[in-house]
Amino acid sequence: MASDAAPVNTAAVAAARRAQGAIWLWIAIGVAAYLVLPWYAIQDSSWYQAIPQVFGWAEGANGVMQAATQGRSWLWAGLVGLVLCAVGAWMPAGRVQGGWLLGGGALGAIGIMLAGFAIGARGWSFAALNSQFGELAINQFGIGAGGFIALLALILLAAFGLARLGFFKGDLFVSGAVIGCGVLMALFIAYPVGKALAGAFLNEDGQWSIAAFAARVFTERIWGLGCVSGGVRCGVAWNTLVLALLTATGTTTLGTMLALMAERGSKRGQGTLRVLALLPIITPPFVVGLGLILLFGRAGVVNQALEAWFGIEPTRWFYGMPGVLVAQLFAFTPIAFMIMRGVVQGIAPSLEEAAQMLRADRRRTFFTVTLPLLKPGLANAFLVGFIESIADFGNPVVVGGQFSVLSTDIFFAIVGAQYDQGRAASLAWVLTIFALGVFAIQRGLLGKQSFTTVSGKGDAGIAMALPDGVRRTIYGIALPWVAFTVIVYLFAFAGGFVQTWGRDYTFTLNHFKTAFALEWGQFGLVWAGTAWNSLITTLKLAGISAPITAALGLLIAWLLARNEFKGQGPFEFAALLAFAIPGTVLGVSYILAFNVPPFELTGTGLIIVLCFMFRNLPVGVRAGTAAFKQLDRSLDEASLMLRASTSQTLFKVVLPLLKPALVAALVYSFVRAMTTVSAVIFLVTAENELATTYIIGRVGNGDYGIALAYCTVLMILMSLAIALVQFVVGERKLGRRKAGAPVAAAPVH
Repeated sequence: MASDAAPVNTAAVAAARRAQGAIWLWIAIGVAAYLVLPWYAIQDSSWYQAIPQVFGWAEGANGVMQAATQGRSWLWAGLVGLVLCAVGAWMPAGRVQGGWLLGGGALGAIGIMLAGFAIGARGWSFAALNSQFGELAINQFGIGAGGFIALLALILLAAFGLARLGFFKGDLFVSGAVIGCGVLMALFIAYPVGKALAGAFLNEDGQWSIAAFAARVFTERIWGLGCVSGGVRCGVAWNTLVLALLTATGTTTLGTMLALMAERGSKRGQGTLRVLALLPIITPPFVVGLGLILLFGRAGVVNQALEAWFGIEPTRWFYGMPGVLVAQLFAFTPIAFMIMRGVVQGIAPSLEEAAQMLRADRRRTFFTVTLPLLKPGLANAFLVGFIESIADFGNPVVVGGQFSVLSTDIFFAIVGAQYDQGRAASLAWVLTIFALGVFAIQRGLLGKQSFTTVSGKGDAGIAMALPDGVRRTIYGIALPWVAFTVIVYLFAFAGGFVQTWGRDYTFTLNHFKTAFALEWGQFGLVWAGTAWNSLITTLKLAGISAPITAALGLLIAWLLARNEFKGQGPFEFAALLAFAIPGTVLGVSYILAFNVPPFELTGTGLIIVLCFMFRNLPVGVRAGTAAFKQLDRSLDEASLMLRASTSQTLFKVVLPLLKPALVAALVYSFVRAMTTVSAVIFLVTAENELATTYIIGRVGNGDYGIALAYCTVLMILMSLAIALVQFVVGERKLGRRKAGAPVAAAPVH
């Protein structure tokens, strides 16, 4: 018996040593952050200039020097917290150690954060503190590398303390992931959005007032039903809600059809289909609007043809809800396609074969087995489509005409002559309530149903071909949609190759030369084109944010799908909150929240990266959640029973089965970072100009040829990026045989 127990004890000891090693590692990281890194962010200074100041008395000094020589005694709180954590680390694993870790980590982190928010560049940040304690002679700037890393170490040590106290089933990795992700979402989603939304409750004198909120929200402009009772138009809330429901239904239906056609249809042309299905997502949204205007606008090809052939006078019928709906269908169907393709791939063919062996035909099998197994993907695609629609700004501005929605009203409330931040905040509240309502309905419909289709067992089944009627219906709708996509983009991007659209259609490459010219100068190659700076900056920032966004999104999805903890509902809603807020509001929120200590990020590339990350985070979460619902928990449990750690199980067992979700998160995060407009329009600077802001500037100047030429280059670059992601990540291997492959016969005894 002793020999049987020895391996188990050895494995348990090794796991305990790894846990203790993680605790000591983060204590060492926190101490190093206090000693060798500048505590505050140094403006207009590079790293090689900042390093010599770390042990000096200037602004770039480390945390210890700041506290000891410059009078910023509040910084000792973090160091005291690390010392308390070190005392706990010497103790054996258990509740006593957990108490020391939680106490030390919480004391240090809370002390640093309270001082950071209370003391700014001019002393006290709040008038109440100034009147209570008098003028403060010492100030502080925004947190830098040293402060951020020390704060991160203290937060994780506090999380480890919670695990030692019995929370999160004693798992240090799960506890650190939940607390770490929760703090990140609180700082970069809830805090800035909350600061912006709070403006709805402030009256003209800056005082809190429920009456001011009610007066702004419950108005005819927002909730009016004039279009039903014979009036001209309805309120913007109803416009937004109806449009979002139509868009979500249409994008989910089209995305599912395209996914079924790509995975269950004819093999011929599948590569072309996938490229065309993703085409709208790799271009800025106003390109789709421009192509649709060239087709259906008052002077568009369709109206001109109707006038020439049938004598029908051109009108502005396309501007309004029809135009916005079509544009949003183009823009958001690819997201549903990417989500649904992974779900369709994950359906176990053996389940369909079992139904057919019980004498169900293909049609009945499709509607009773295949379609119900798509429920988690359908629900997630619908939710993402709905939230994308209510938060969309570009399409309603381009083709909305007199049709107003909440996002455009918010934009004009902020940047218009009125500059009514309170009204913008109240409109954002309505959007948040809509998103929360759909989220709750989705959770209620799915409930605790099981949709597991990928287990630890091999599946040699062959995916069932689509029933004839279903196949004809899908092809009859999806193929014309793909053809329509090609036509729109041909019209939109032809403008980059003609001299002047509408007057001179002579073929030219001058627009490309103006934007992307390369010349040889006295000192070598010169990037002479006017667009190079914005393109390189956009590629750099998008390339940094995309993998971090995908990794964080899948980690949150794993936490939600495979773990149960208190506060899980608010945790999931926080992960989706960025989608419920229009990009313009999120950008303004970042300006308001991160323009002063403790986070002075305005004007830097980092604030754009953070905006990219948390704006695009929900797609990675939803794609991962849909994929996790198909993975049997026995895969995780088998790995854990074999003494693998939670992190080893996640990276070596679960992650290889999540490749479709990983591809969706990476591709979406990258291309949205490359093409987003509204979320970053207030964050860009001359040093950090982005591709979309450059294009908008050219459109504003009437240089449509250069703008469309730039869009063509963006399309090519992002197509190559998508192909590279597919190549590097690869496809998920589920051990299924191909159609026509022989099945090994069972041995005869």
